[in-house]
Parts: sequence; structure tokens; C-alpha cells
Amino acid sequence: MQFGMQFFPDTPENLKSPTDYYADAIRLISLCDEYGYSHVRTVEHYFHHWGGNSPNPIVFLTMASQHTKTARMVTGAVLPAFNHPLKLASDLAMLDGICGGRLDIGFARAFLPQEFRHFDVDIDESVERFEEGIAQVQKLMEEENVTSLGKFHSFSGVTTYPRPIQRPRPNFYVAAVGTPASFERAGKMGHWIMAIPGVGSDPIALMDGYRNAWREAGHPGKPRIMMAVFMYCHEDGAEAFRVAKPRVEGHFAAIVDAMAEYKDGTPSAAYQNYDKLRDKIAQQTLEDQLESHAAFVGTPAEIIDQVEAFNEAAGGIDELSLQVNFDNMDVETAEASVRLFGEKVIPHFSQGGA
Repeated sequence: MQFGMQFFPDTPENLKSPTDYYADAIRLISLCDEYGYSHVRTVEHYFHHWGGNSPNPIVFLTMASQHTKTARMVTGAVLPAFNHPLKLASDLAMLDGICGGRLDIGFARAFLPQEFRHFDVDIDESVERFEEGIAQVQKLMEEENVTSLGKFHSFSGVTTYPRPIQRPRPNFYVAAVGTPASFERAGKMGHWIMAIPGVGSDPIALMDGYRNAWREAGHPGKPRIMMAVFMYCHEDGAEAFRVAKPRVEGHFAAIVDAMAEYKDGTPSAAYQNYDKLRDKIAQQTLEDQLESHAAFVGTPAEIIDQVEAFNEAAGGIDELSLQVNFDNMDVETAEASVRLFGEKVIPHFSQGGA
């Protein structure tokens, strides 16, 4: 199992400026090569402090790629609904070149109603835009002189530049929060999956559906699963819990605020039970996250036990994407946790601990 760092901004600018947030991220990213963190990952979100410091993951990862020689850059994820495929394919290939072929590309549907509203995109079209966008970016990265007639974007006889360093293209991930359809869709498309335990349905229970859909579609190779989780490591387990609890719950409070536009009902038939998902998120505690294997908090020994239990329950997880600086955690606290995890937890698993 591998462990990377995820950066999901969640703090208002009056508490931490964008400049300070990016400086903190660079400080933590610079530890990747020393301790063997496998990737750096960030999101694409707009118009709210939950995610708002990362409207363009390609820009963030370009910065990150200059502070680690070994970690892979992971978009977690770009949103085809708000990006033209010609530009997205070109920008991603440019990042692949800048980082020397260390890019993995994650795609997501998007789900915040205000993002669709401000971009003047019909939220009812989210699935179609998502699937068409991925297919067109894939074709543009793998082929030259491309023609594609889509419902939303069409182009003819075009070759995007630069061409990706990785051939035929970087690996693709699909983000899935927790519905059987989203997991099965990823398997049918033949893409790896990035999921979030503890939000929506239990993704552990959905893994078999993903793996079965992959096999039934006849895709070669083995599907790869990345899970996004919280992590805080401290030599004192009680102190780790004390520090992490309000910050994990503060992160969920930020999500709820970002989803506040629809307090009752759902913004679209494409998003069943939106209000119920928001209510579930509002009730999340650190205890809930620990129980659902969505947070790893404690001493190194405790976290090793937590990770091994999760890996067994999920039938094998390839990579964990660790949220390491959530809810305005000061960088000194985050750095101490990242260093301790790197010194005591990563070696256990790199030496065959799971």
C-alpha cells in the first residue's frame, strides 16, 4: 500500500490567506521525497472557501511538481462539466511534461449547484457532460488529427499540443462518492477509482461492483483503488484525538455550508437524495469517520492497526490519499504529523506490513 498527500482547502481567507495556504502546502510537499509519500493530490472547486483555494488543480500541481522529484501529481479531480476538452487535454499534457511523466488524471462529475449555476451549465446534464468530456480528453491525448461530434463539444481534424509524455496517456481515475452506479460506471469505463469512505453509501460495500464491472467489460490489467481519508499522527493517542476531532468536524461543517443552497429536496434528478447526503455530512463526527475507516488518527501503532483493518475490510486498497492539513491546522502541527507518519507508518507497509 502507498500513501500520498491530499490538499483540500477548507479555510476562509480571513483565517488563512491564499499565499499562506500555498506556502504551507509547499512546506509539506517538500517532505514527500524524504519519507516516500507517493503522490500529491488536489481538487477543483469554485465560489466557496471549501475547495475555493484550488479552482485549478493543474496550476497547484505544477507548483507541487517543483518541490518533489518522486511523488506523482494527481488531479483529484478535474471537472469536465466546466472545461472545454481541447483546453483540458492541452493543459494536462503540459503538466505531464513539466513533471516528467508523473501525472495521474482524476475526473469528477461536480455536485455543487452554485458551480453549475454560475457557469451557466445545466446540472441535469452532469452525467452526460462528465462521460463525454472524459471520452474526448482520452481521444485527444491518445490520438492525433482527432474528430469528435459530441452533444456539448465538437471538433474536427485537431491535434492538441504538447503531446503527453506518458503513452498512450496518463492513467485516468474516476471519482466516486458512494452510489452503486458511480462505482459500476468507473468499472465499465476501465478507469481506476478514487473514492471517499464515510460519505454517501459505504464504498467498501461497493468495491465488488466496481471490480465486477471492470472484469465484465473485458478490461485488461488490475483495477486500482485510491481512498481519500483524514490523517493525524501523534506520539500521544489522546492528544491526537483532541487535535483532530474539531478539525475533522470543521471540515464537514465547511462542506455543509458549501451545499447550503439546497437545504430541502434535490437540485436535479441526477443527484438523488442530495438533502439526505447533506444531512448525513452535517452529522459526521470524528468517531463516525474512524468507524467507517475515513480517518486515521492516533499513535503510529494505532494508525497501523487502523489501516490494516481498513485494508482487510475493503479487500485490498492500493493507495491512501491523506488529508494532512484540514480546517486551518497550523503548518507546524501538520508537519510534525507528516514526519511521524513518514518515520513510523510508511516503513511498516513498505516492508510488507500489509
